[in-house]
Amino acid sequence: MPAPVLRLAVAGAAHPHVSYVLDELALRTDVQLVGVSDPDPSLARSLGVPAYRDHLSLLAAERPDVVAVAGIYSERGAVVADSLRAGAHVLADKPLCTKLSSLDDIARAQDETGRSVSLLLEKRGHPGTLAARSLLAEGTLGALTLVAASAPHKLNRDSRPSWFLDPGTYGGVIGDLAVHDIDLVLWLSGALEGTVSAVGGRWHGAVLLRAGDVAATIEVSWLTPASAPWHGDYRMRLTGTSGTADLLWSREELVAETHDRPLWSVALPGGERPAAAALDAFVAGVEPPISTAASLLATRIALLAQDSADNSGVVHRWAA
Repeated sequence: MPAPVLRLAVAGAAHPHVSYVLDELALRTDVQLVGVSDPDPSLARSLGVPAYRDHLSLLAAERPDVVAVAGIYSERGAVVADSLRAGAHVLADKPLCTKLSSLDDIARAQDETGRSVSLLLEKRGHPGTLAARSLLAEGTLGALTLVAASAPHKLNRDSRPSWFLDPGTYGGVIGDLAVHDIDLVLWLSGALEGTVSAVGGRWHGAVLLRAGDVAATIEVSWLTPASAPWHGDYRMRLTGTSGTADLLWSREELVAETHDRPLWSVALPGGERPAAAALDAFVAGVEPPISTAASLLATRIALLAQDSADNSGVVHRWAA
């Protein structure tokens, strides 16, 4: 008897990160795309699957096992909650949603159904990130104490859709971009409680995150100059009690130095494709590595930080 095939649907394809999921389809036979809901039917047509104007019609007609969510940011919260209540797992681009009230509804839907929510946080699977995590796990850097992350991006205003330029549909730059590095601070530190605050404007923000005993600063923006050779020169410095490591994601490099070893370039392992491990887990019937708890917590802290920036830097407490 052939193995069962996971039925995958795409609910919203406004952001090109939908390709993280679609690129997996050509690499595996245990996942089948059954439909796409989006105001623009061209993606569904190009993939030879049914097109739906809205996610509720898609859910009712196709009854998917997993829903990939990559639509307009402000619409994602309802799509995620409805997908969970329809019995599907969710594999979502970030941001998961743009409001804390939406996140609360997602958490309720997940609790009611027991379905999983996993964010596509591609920095986790980058070779440099995996190597840096190994340095910490091996004790090479000692105990992690400080993290300084910088994640500038090019705005490319002329090519952005109108919803991206509208604060009502976009949300905020911190809620959108900082979630990657917030997740990494939690992942690398294992922290379960702390505080967060932020300052910023429409296209930039700076976050101060206390994660257990670790203090982290996270700078995000859409201010990378148009002439820059990369979309964003993403960096993260990890400072431990015995050494430091600098992640230079755009340059595919990790450098480290310790008390007893001068600066060296760390050998990098192979990377991981953003959606591969989550789909493997859904097929196997287990929780994805980027778990529901991790996805919801990183999103909550990012939204609390956005709220802080919108309200004169008020400090919020958070706990897992």
